[in-house]
Amino acid sequence: MTTNAPIRVALLGCGVVGSQVARQLLAHAEDLRARIGRPLELVGIAVRDLSKPRPGIDPALLTADAEALVTRGDLDLVIELLGGIEPARSLLLAAIGAGASVITANKALLAEDGGSLYTAAEQSGVDLYFEAAVAGAIPIIRPLRESLVGDEVLAVKGIVNGTTNFILDRMHSAGVGFSEVLAEAQALGYAEADPTADVEGYDAAAKAAILASLAFHSRVRLADVDREGISLVSQDDIAAAKEMGCVIKLLANCSLSADGRIAVGVHPTMVPQGHPLAAIPGAYNAVFIESRYAGRLMFMGPGAGGSPTASAVMGDVVTAARNRVRGTVGPGESAYSARGITPPGEVESRYYVSLQVTDEPGVLAKVAARFADHGISLQAVRQDGDPVNSRARLGVMTHVAPDSDLRATVAELESLAEVGPGITVMRVEGH
Repeated sequence: MTTNAPIRVALLGCGVVGSQVARQLLAHAEDLRARIGRPLELVGIAVRDLSKPRPGIDPALLTADAEALVTRGDLDLVIELLGGIEPARSLLLAAIGAGASVITANKALLAEDGGSLYTAAEQSGVDLYFEAAVAGAIPIIRPLRESLVGDEVLAVKGIVNGTTNFILDRMHSAGVGFSEVLAEAQALGYAEADPTADVEGYDAAAKAAILASLAFHSRVRLADVDREGISLVSQDDIAAAKEMGCVIKLLANCSLSADGRIAVGVHPTMVPQGHPLAAIPGAYNAVFIESRYAGRLMFMGPGAGGSPTASAVMGDVVTAARNRVRGTVGPGESAYSARGITPPGEVESRYYVSLQVTDEPGVLAKVAARFADHGISLQAVRQDGDPVNSRARLGVMTHVAPDSDLRATVAELESLAEVGPGITVMRVEGH
C-alpha cells in the first residue's frame, strides 16, 4: 500500500447523525487528509430505504445490503449509526472480523454486550471507538479511557439525557406539569413520539453502564443499573425542591462503595443549587468526575442532535484513521478489576420523603418514630397545612441511609391510618 492510498470508510445508517457524518466526510476531505496524513474515501453507505432523498449525498454510495458492505474485505473503518442491538452487533462483529476498525454511537449495544465487541477488536488487532455513545459532543469517553487512566476515579455523576433535562428545566422555570412539557419537547424535536427510553431512564442507564465500566475498570451492564425515570415527578416535587434550595435533575450516579464494589443508578434527584450540575439548562448534558488526584472535573455541552453527535463521531474517525496510518491501535478494554455491583438496597443516599398526613397532635412524632426504628436520622422537616380538610403535607429530609432501610420505613408509614396514599421518595445529591 502506498503512502497516498486512501483510508476506506463505510457508514451504516444515514439518518440525522449519519447524514451529517457523510456530508462532513465529503465536504472536508482536504482538511481531513491533512490531519490524518492520507485521504479518507467514503466507499458505501448502508440504508434501509434507498428511495429516501438525501441531499448532498451521491445515490451511488447507497446500498441496502449492509452485510455485503461490511464484509467486502477492503475497508479500514466502519461507522455504525443504526442503533439497537441487532443487526448492529452482527454487522460490527463481521466488520471487525474482516479487519476494519469500528466507530459506533450505539450506547444500547455497548451497555448490553460491549464485552463481545472489545474481545473481537482485540483478537483482530483493530480499534473500537465510541465517543458519541455518551453525552453527544462532550468529550468524556476519551478522558476516562486515556487522560485519567493514571488516576483513580472515585465517582462519575452526570446529566446524560437532554430530553429529560429539558423537561425538568421547563417544569422548574415555567411551573407546568410533566405531560404539558413532554408535549412541548416532542413538538420541538427534543423527545421522540414514543419517549419511553428517555423519560423512563433507559437511555441514561445505558450511558451510566458505559461510564461506570470505563471509570472503574470493570464490565458493567445495563442490567446492573438501578433505574427510575421522571414521569412521576410532579409540581409538588418541584415546589419542595425549590423550598429546599434544590433543583431536580435526572442523574446518572456511578461511584465506589466503601467495600470497593460499584454503585450505579439513574434517578430523579434533588441537586443543591450550589452544585455545578444544578445550573445545567435545557437540553444540555454535563458529566462531573471526582478522582483521587485530579480532584473534581466537569464536562458540559450539547448532549444530542445531528451536528454535535457527528462531531464526536468524526473525532473518533480521525483518531482511528491516524492509528491505521501508523499501523497501531488505541486503548482496548480495561476491565482488570472485575469489581462487584452493590445491590440497590445497600446503596446509601440522602432522601426527601413527602407524605400527606392527618393534621392533628402526635402525628409528626409517629412519623419520626418510624424513621428512628430503622436508624434513619432526620435533617429537616417542612409542613404545609390544609385547615379545611384537616390534612397536612410533610416533607422530610433525611441524613444518609441505605435504600433498603428507607424503603422499609416508607412501607411502615403507608400502613399508618394517619398517613394518606401517595408517598413520594426522591434522592438528594451530596452528603
